[in-house]
Amino acid sequence: FFGHFKTECYDLKAYKTFEELVYDIDDYIYFYNNERFQEKHNSLAPLELRDKAVA
Repeated sequence: FFGHFKTECYDLKAYKTFEELVYDIDDYIYFYNNERFQEKHNSLAPLELRDKAVA
């Protein structure tokens, strides 16, 4: 997770405060767990895959 975060967020921005960093980490955790598309799951986001499994 943190390897992905570092290459997709952390290395692209200079953080001025600790709070900015915490906000970006929280935002990326939400994205990582709910919105990012995965090829191994037919390009579904994790949330879509969970909804499909429940249905």
